[in-house]
Amino acid sequence: EARRKGIENPAHVFITTGASEAIELALTALLDPGDELLVPSPGYPLYTALLSKLSAKGVAYSLDETNEWQPNVEDMARLITPRTKGISVINPNNPTGTWIERAALEAFLDRVPENVIVVLDEAYFEYVEESHYPDGLKRLDRYPNLVVTRTFSKIHGLAGLRVGYAVSHPQIADVLNRVRQPFNVNIPALAAAQAALGDLDHIENSKGENTAGLVQLAEGLDALGFTQIPSVANFIAFDCGGDAETVYQGLLREGVIVRPLGGY
Repeated sequence: EARRKGIENPAHVFITTGASEAIELALTALLDPGDELLVPSPGYPLYTALLSKLSAKGVAYSLDETNEWQPNVEDMARLITPRTKGISVINPNNPTGTWIERAALEAFLDRVPENVIVVLDEAYFEYVEESHYPDGLKRLDRYPNLVVTRTFSKIHGLAGLRVGYAVSHPQIADVLNRVRQPFNVNIPALAAAQAALGDLDHIENSKGENTAGLVQLAEGLDALGFTQIPSVANFIAFDCGGDAETVYQGLLREGVIVRPLGGY
């Protein structure tokens, strides 16, 4: 995958047991107690859990509800202080399914100090069909403080095998390799991941099924009168107009699992 994006040096690549390990090791290497990490709110709860574990401080940047829940890059930049060691950007974001377009992301990265690491979480990037969606791997030469994390758990369907990876400047990858377990990804998982990268038909079929499913769900939610957040990922967040826990339990009895977002 890295070679396909023009990254020939394997020293750029850091393979992990799922993207969650890549994120955890990046934060472990990056943050000391009391350091700050900018995180989206709402955003993937793994970051909050890791901050507590590392005794670091999360500084939340909000998503603009009036602008389809897009991050405000001006607000993000203003939150950077001398205590800021890292910034989490989830693109597309979990749980909103919203995304930062190319120009906005680059405008933000241009304002980030070189000594602040940006962890660009692209777990859902294969699903995105927007022409202005930025490919993080293509921006590594321009931004040496960028770490791009991806996973085989989503479109490739290998969640149970736990394979992910990060791509970064070799100096960052070298530091991450020092803090990981020496035998973190098993041989069957690596073989499956290699096969998955070459299975382009599966990727395209999965992407097509997901796009059709997004349209079906969006139209159904509209018909029910539920407000939804426009998504480019493989999920949709919506306002059920009442107690989400009640809706969750009712759908569960019908064999359908959703995720209440009250905890966000």
